[in-house]
Amino acid sequence: MKPTSFRVVISSALLCTTHLAYSAPDALRLPSQTVLGASDDSRDLGLPLARSSLFAEQLPTANLGANLSEPLQRVPGLLALNRQNYAQDVQISSRGFGARAQFGVRGVRLLQDGIPLTMPDGQGQPALFDLDNLQRIEVLRGPLSSLYGNASGGIIQGFSSEGSYYPTLSSRSSIGSDGLWRERLKYGAQYGDLNVAANISRLETDGYRDHSETRRDMANLRLGWDIDDASSLTLLFSALDQPDTQDPLGLTAAALAADRQQAVAQAERFDTRKSVSHQQTGMNYQRRLANDDQITVMVYGGERDVQQFLAFPGDSQYSGGGVIELDRRFGGSELGWQRDTSLFALPVTLAAGLGWNYQGEGRKGFVNQFGRKGGLQREEFNRVESREAYLISTWQLAPRWSLTAGARYSKVNFDSDDKYLADGQDDSGSVRYDETTPALGLSYQWTPTVSVYAAVGKGFETPTAQELAYRPNGSGLNLDLRPSTANNAEVGFKLRRDRTQIDVALFHARVDDEIVTGEPQLNTDRSTYANAGKSTRRGIELSIEQQLTSNLTGYLAYTWLDARFDRYVNGNGDDLAGKHLPGIPRHSLYAELAWQPTEGFSTALEMQSLSHRYANDDNSAEAPGYAAFNWRASYRQQLGGWALEPFARIDNLADREYIGSLIVNGAGARYYEPAPERNWLIGLDVAYRWD
Repeated sequence: MKPTSFRVVISSALLCTTHLAYSAPDALRLPSQTVLGASDDSRDLGLPLARSSLFAEQLPTANLGANLSEPLQRVPGLLALNRQNYAQDVQISSRGFGARAQFGVRGVRLLQDGIPLTMPDGQGQPALFDLDNLQRIEVLRGPLSSLYGNASGGIIQGFSSEGSYYPTLSSRSSIGSDGLWRERLKYGAQYGDLNVAANISRLETDGYRDHSETRRDMANLRLGWDIDDASSLTLLFSALDQPDTQDPLGLTAAALAADRQQAVAQAERFDTRKSVSHQQTGMNYQRRLANDDQITVMVYGGERDVQQFLAFPGDSQYSGGGVIELDRRFGGSELGWQRDTSLFALPVTLAAGLGWNYQGEGRKGFVNQFGRKGGLQREEFNRVESREAYLISTWQLAPRWSLTAGARYSKVNFDSDDKYLADGQDDSGSVRYDETTPALGLSYQWTPTVSVYAAVGKGFETPTAQELAYRPNGSGLNLDLRPSTANNAEVGFKLRRDRTQIDVALFHARVDDEIVTGEPQLNTDRSTYANAGKSTRRGIELSIEQQLTSNLTGYLAYTWLDARFDRYVNGNGDDLAGKHLPGIPRHSLYAELAWQPTEGFSTALEMQSLSHRYANDDNSAEAPGYAAFNWRASYRQQLGGWALEPFARIDNLADREYIGSLIVNGAGARYYEPAPERNWLIGLDVAYRWD
């Protein structure tokens, strides 16, 4: 595949806000590209948004630690599901946005330490998160997420920990059901002004289902340099190698009933699998100027190579091949400015920035000769470039009142150069999308421990390059596909006390040109995409954390979500107005009761429950609701410089059979991805610190 250069650009930095104290305001000092309100200070009463902060010390250690779905299942409004298929990654949707994604993440922006893990076209890769060196995860949902550009559902940002002050080396080993094995080695230390944190890991599994064997290697390095009292530099390096990950595909209802662990016949026949190699580097520079302004410069770049064997030969004239090879180069940079000042005699924080991001991708398609690469069927080079500008202001209107207002302008360009002319077609083409997304939020601190807020905003979501890649008929890009826009509104309530924390949010979103999975491409099982007319999402999010006794804690996260098509006539001419959006449960619940009788030992009972979900747009197929119970325990002991922590967990204690995730509108009615019955995991974390 032909390599291509990527552009380094200057771009935006993301927002900051003012923390509202009951009396005098105290401005949050934030890096510009940090998510709005994303501070390690959990006192967020003055923020007019729905935000969840997941700190590493609050998350259970008795987990595999390899999938983003493990911590995110605690977040209301967010559906994060382990598909038991590493070829397609974790399935994530926020308030129903992104539920259509058959792989990767759409509609939700992903970042790690300010570096985008979502490409300019809006597609993100959750496998790239560094969960082994996690300090915290911030999740933002609702209208103010529109201030971040090409996403309607929200923002998920991971923050890495600094390395330990004293040199520390740790090893974490886990084994579990279905041949699961994971090993992680981690090192951290402080050398003068330089902080080092590094980790490498390998995961191997035979998989719950047939034909789902996986090996995944990851490496991450974080270097932090305190240049002087006013400036700092952070360098980040990451790599992922995942060769020949088998894909069992979704099951039909009949196949599910016959054998829920089987792979469909096409998976074995065409040896469906995916290989991914991804390397990325980024730099964050922050400096506070003499006038107390703060500037942030971020530069990143990388490459991603993918080879995927699909479940059909792809040898017809316009099919584009059953083996896809992608050679991507991407990069960008961000420049942000922030100032705490006063306007009209009111304290105000201003943030502004400009931004460009770029991805260039060589795409080739070959015939799938029953698991071997055959003749060339498609060759093109596709470019996506985004340009952005924003201005944000947060105002302290009065001791109890805070206002956040801003807008972002986004322009996204898609270009394709067709290099495969053997079919007699030149399918080169281009399309431009641009949108201004304003947002406004108002917060009132009712008492020192209670606040209420309201927010409105306009969201914007383009089709991804993959969704544009194929037409239902013929060859070339599906340039008729339009971006979706969403008008979002939200009101909320927050309570913060020593033993109790409560968050409630009521939201409503009206979406135009909802992007949906359309009819399969002619003579293939490949998905194509289309626009529905209008849809509506409305719902309630609730989370409660309560310290019941000195050693007993309860937690609950509940979401009620009603998501329907208001106007939609599909490709068959069926009127689907009033139908539920597929893949979205009406009710979802996560609950946990954790007990820590001694300082080192902890155990907990978890429950995850989803109501029934429809699998397709016409609601003719569905997955029944379920409730699954899990148990976990760990014990940490310090022996001089050594720290030992054995752990264990059992998932699906009741040994229930249920559907873990759905492939929305899956080709050939292959919608269902079953979850494992009762399964287990045990492990040991060993660390040594040199004082």
